[in-house]
Amino acid sequence: MKTLGIDIGSSSVKASLMDADTGEALASAFFPKREMDIKAEKPGWAEQSPESWWRNLVLAVQTVVATTGVKPIEVKAIGISYQMHGLVLVDENLSLLRDAIIWCDSRAVPYGEKALQDLGKEKCLLSLLNSPGNFTLSKLAWVKEHEPKRYARIRYYMLPGDYMAMRLTGRACTTASGLSEGIAWDFSANSPAKFLFDYFGFNPKIIPEIAPTFGVQGCLTYTSARMLGLAAGIPVTYRAGDQPNNALALNVLHPGEVAATAGTSGVVYGVNGAAKYDELSRVNSFAHVNHSSAQTRVGVLLCINGAAILNAWLRHHVMGGESIGYAQMNELAQAAPIGSDGLRVIPFGNGAERVLCNNDLGCAMLGLNFTRHGRTHMIRAAHEGVAFAFRYGMDIMNEIGIETKTIRAGYANLFLSPVFRQTLANITGATIELYNTDGAIGAARGAGIGAGLYKTEDEAFATLKKIVTVTPEEKTLMKSRKAYDEWREILEKLKTKN
Repeated sequence: MKTLGIDIGSSSVKASLMDADTGEALASAFFPKREMDIKAEKPGWAEQSPESWWRNLVLAVQTVVATTGVKPIEVKAIGISYQMHGLVLVDENLSLLRDAIIWCDSRAVPYGEKALQDLGKEKCLLSLLNSPGNFTLSKLAWVKEHEPKRYARIRYYMLPGDYMAMRLTGRACTTASGLSEGIAWDFSANSPAKFLFDYFGFNPKIIPEIAPTFGVQGCLTYTSARMLGLAAGIPVTYRAGDQPNNALALNVLHPGEVAATAGTSGVVYGVNGAAKYDELSRVNSFAHVNHSSAQTRVGVLLCINGAAILNAWLRHHVMGGESIGYAQMNELAQAAPIGSDGLRVIPFGNGAERVLCNNDLGCAMLGLNFTRHGRTHMIRAAHEGVAFAFRYGMDIMNEIGIETKTIRAGYANLFLSPVFRQTLANITGATIELYNTDGAIGAARGAGIGAGLYKTEDEAFATLKKIVTVTPEEKTLMKSRKAYDEWREILEKLKTKN
């Protein structure tokens, strides 16, 4: 039996075909081969075309099907992972009304802040576990004010994964965990947040039907199946935002377990057994994929917008573009000393940062000396800077009960950098475990769970393989922590000036 996982990222769309019995990824493909464009007509804006997501999905799935020669009848289920917090709007014909306003777009910050002030901090935090902040409903409030004609034509508002599932199945639906990630779920009522819809003046009928996170959410249409090279009727049986899905991929489902990823953005995601929140919403609490009214499972999410996107920026604009690969950059970073000889990078250059109370400090490189520093120092300072930002946010997570002793992550992106992962282990004291999985494989495993292909949770994750373990290194630990302390001091000064 085979399952197909699809991961809709902001850099690319990836598809993986997995053997549900062995857990082996039979083939994977991603498109485009360079990072997808993000449109930014004004500072702080970030939009993408959902049509480009669809085109790249088709190419990725077609490639996987052709590579494996899989018979369409062998594929039993499809799972979808997607970039969180985005806003997609469709009309009565389920046609797009505009480009998607994606996760790192910060134009909605004032709308979320005003909602928090008007509704009251206590009401929002107790019900939503968050401030409305720069999330999906606040983005919709911006559309309502600035694009009233377009707003009037809305039939459904969707998350990126909702839209892609609709393109596959023809069915418009969302999930409770998805509504939660858009700050549209009321934990106290265990239903959509009616009071927030009322406040913004939204008709709740724009919420698509709510489907289970695990279970049949629709079946592949004949038209989509023909485009993809699959059989019509294959069910979509799992859907989750990229970070809850990353946690699922790493078997992080229970209180005290922690997952991380360091792609375009960097994320640490821990599971709480109680509905706790940060009063400043610097880290955010969402319904995890296995949350229910009977079992509280809340994912506490730390997001650093500027992570591997900083690495990509250095590669394309400083290091020579296609002439250098990320593996070579990782090697160069190791040639510089711990602490990068005094060079520090503040990596917040990808929009407003929740961990900084939605301030947008931008990226800063400090202490650059033309006679001492070269590209090895710049790369190492960037990798260290992202690790330092992780530690800064993890201290906040600890305040609400997420004690990080072990971090599980996929062997990918910045976790391929020995400098990044050793720095992170040194400054947190945590053991880092890296596994043979990623978002698309996680979505394929989730599809198997949703389709009932596994009898137990243990069976579903029996084939998950740990491939690298990183522990704090005694001989370098103090140097790493000293560099972090200096970095944090710089950050606090920059925050004061902002």
